[in-house]
Amino acid sequence: MALLQKWRDIAYSEKADKGELQKFWGRYFEIEKQIYAQLLKNHELVLKGTVKELAEKFGIDIMAMTGFLDGINDSLVEPNPIEEMEEDTVVSLEYDKALLYKNMVAAEADWLYELPEWEAIFDEETRKALYKEQKSSTTIVKEAKIYPNDPCPCGSGKKYKKCCGRA
Repeated sequence: MALLQKWRDIAYSEKADKGELQKFWGRYFEIEKQIYAQLLKNHELVLKGTVKELAEKFGIDIMAMTGFLDGINDSLVEPNPIEEMEEDTVVSLEYDKALLYKNMVAAEADWLYELPEWEAIFDEETRKALYKEQKSSTTIVKEAKIYPNDPCPCGSGKKYKKCCGRA
């Protein structure tokens, strides 16, 4: 069985005790935070290696590394083959900084997008702009309804019902 499936069976188990699952995620989020802090601190360095080597580098187990790779995959310059990934699969952690920041915002992971290490990568204004860009990208804006007696939006000066609203 591929590592990702094992990770998902553990992390999203329907049979697991809710309290145990909550503790599991609490521990995982701490591990994730530490890895991101290290990656952002050395943001010019591109890490590459097998899943096992990277897990050893960060001092975590294979399953936690699998979860991390699953989480960061959408922010990578070139996604890793996470669906069929095994311990000896070579993976890269070359990430798009802006995309990673926006994905952290989208996930509402404030413990990640508020890491102090971001300050060396993006100034406060850029971080605010990326935050706003991400939040507005998921906002649905309804257009104002045009009623029959409103002026036509085409600018003809006629009522909508006598102009573009005829169709």
